[in-house]
Amino acid sequence: MLSSLFVGAVAKRLTLVETIGAHSNQHEFQGVQKLRHLLGDEDRKGVTTRFIRLSDEEGSLAEDGFMSWSNVRKGKPRAPEYHLYYSTNSITEAMAVDDLLVIALRRDGSFLAIIAPAGASAENQLLWLFGLEPPEGRDVSVQNLNSRHDTELGFAARYILDELAIEPEEPDSNKLDALIDPYGLKFPTTREFSELARRSLPDVSAPDDPDRALVDWLDREEQLFRRLERRIVEERIRSGFEASGAVDVDGFLTFSLSVQNRRKARAGQALENHLEAVFQAHDVQYARGAQTENRNRPDFLFPGAAAYADPEFPTSRMTMLGAKSTLKDRWRQVLSEASRIDEKHLLTLEPGISTNQTDEMQAKSLRLVIPRQLHSTFLARQRSWLMDLSEFIRLVRERQA
Repeated sequence: MLSSLFVGAVAKRLTLVETIGAHSNQHEFQGVQKLRHLLGDEDRKGVTTRFIRLSDEEGSLAEDGFMSWSNVRKGKPRAPEYHLYYSTNSITEAMAVDDLLVIALRRDGSFLAIIAPAGASAENQLLWLFGLEPPEGRDVSVQNLNSRHDTELGFAARYILDELAIEPEEPDSNKLDALIDPYGLKFPTTREFSELARRSLPDVSAPDDPDRALVDWLDREEQLFRRLERRIVEERIRSGFEASGAVDVDGFLTFSLSVQNRRKARAGQALENHLEAVFQAHDVQYARGAQTENRNRPDFLFPGAAAYADPEFPTSRMTMLGAKSTLKDRWRQVLSEASRIDEKHLLTLEPGISTNQTDEMQAKSLRLVIPRQLHSTFLARQRSWLMDLSEFIRLVRERQA
């Protein structure tokens, strides 16, 4: 549960006086009286703080610093007045008026100070993760994590935590280790890893519940991948980075970049592998990666490449589906991938996508397909437009009947 990582969190909108620039030299967050619910009345000076900025365009940027919590009227007869000061860094320098600030208190006593640009998907994601109400005006929303309010670390929560570079402990680590032991210190192919993830969950049924199957299979493959990756990376670090008797900085940077690139590439391939298994379980006709106009290759084309290439085949019976584990601003790529099909479909696992993006998708005739378990991360007015995977399969089957 989220409470195993955090005590609670607060959220507020940044004002002009809080942002660094020509108008402010205070380096102080305002209106933080409600933080007493989390921090108490004792001063906390120089608390280790991880400052993070989440944006749709740049992803996650982070820098370490500190914050100090203090009662400036301590020892005086007047009512206490608490201030929260922050250190200057590249993240705070990029803050802007109306950005969402979430301050989370971790179990080890340190802070996360997370800034999301106004209107970004990260706003929805952070508010949902910590169970915070959207702050209105200068109001501050506060949430203590306890038995009455907590968030299970399911797929959506783990996605957001990954953006914050937080990796929860795996409760089934012994079982996961037994599954990856045969591979030693080498990665199997992505397809083989996907098959292993599905075999390890015999009670998950794609015919009965395709949404649950897709999310559970992906979650299990991610767990297996991270466990094996940790083994491989630990061994590589243990062997050291040295060349000609000196520290091999370039070698280290190259290795680090390869780790990040492998994660991204495997995530997309795993999603397509498990979607393919779902479509096979439902006896749906499809082509994976078939070429259309201008050498475009939509991830899935229904009923197939031959039908799409046949000018006599009715477009009303064709469907295309893009698959992206995360969107950011990349969703526009699918708009040109099958010109004969007016309404495109795109499946993603990114929770809480902003209304700015979903409104633009609707305007461009792009329909989002989101596994049902992730619908709760979206605003109420977005949910009626979302499709889940079960609905999408029914649509395709009706068109192929």
